[in-house]
Amino acid sequence: MRILLKNSLLPAIIMVLLTSCYHNKKLIYLQDKNFSESQPTLVENIRSIYRVQANDILSIKVKSSTDAQVSDLFNITTTTQAPMFTSPGNLFLEGYSIDADGKISLPIIGSLTVKDLSIDEVQNLIQLNANKYLKNATVIVKLISFKITVLGEVGNPGYHYVYNNQVTILEALGLAGDLTPQGSRQNVKLVRQAKTGSEVILLDLTDSRLLKSKYFYLMPNDVLYIEPVKARARKWNLENLTLVFSAATTAILILNYLDNNNN
Repeated sequence: MRILLKNSLLPAIIMVLLTSCYHNKKLIYLQDKNFSESQPTLVENIRSIYRVQANDILSIKVKSSTDAQVSDLFNITTTTQAPMFTSPGNLFLEGYSIDADGKISLPIIGSLTVKDLSIDEVQNLIQLNANKYLKNATVIVKLISFKITVLGEVGNPGYHYVYNNQVTILEALGLAGDLTPQGSRQNVKLVRQAKTGSEVILLDLTDSRLLKSKYFYLMPNDVLYIEPVKARARKWNLENLTLVFSAATTAILILNYLDNNNN
């Protein structure tokens, strides 16, 4: 009876262990057997340059060391909050919105077409026009509507503002509190707005080739959706089976101990 119990439980225990190992493998990001602990592995990636679009909001500051009073006329200022407590709402009030025609309207300078220009190109364009009115002018332009949305199986779903010129998909998931154990690492949906509609691409977080992908760096208004794994509904049963097999293993060890003592 005891031998029969051992022989019947052993294959089941092995199956549980193999299933556990397979499940853990699906949770590991950027798997690559060529990665080394002794030296770094270079993964080249070409970063896409973002081109501003309609409804983007730009922070534009114009300063002059010789014409300070005149340069203040170019800048929107509010006294609602100190800079360190600035909220996205205040950034909206202090920024310049790009209209549906791709233009911004600046004090004194007037209307400029900036759609499809990079941030550096927008800054150079405003700099050229500011030089017509100011001496020693310095123009600083930043995109302040860089927002990403992360939904699904993450710790903190919702939209997140990025106060930087770029963000990777891993950084975005970090802002969202990382994936839950029930989140699918191998079927992440990235939704990106295009000129004619929305683009959807599937990404595999467990594949190290993601580092080379042009989608590794996110764009403003990108949406990430983390769907639940297919086995989520079976997770509870697997945990219970693991407990049962653990108890059975303990019982076998006790039986072996008693057999040895009796003999």
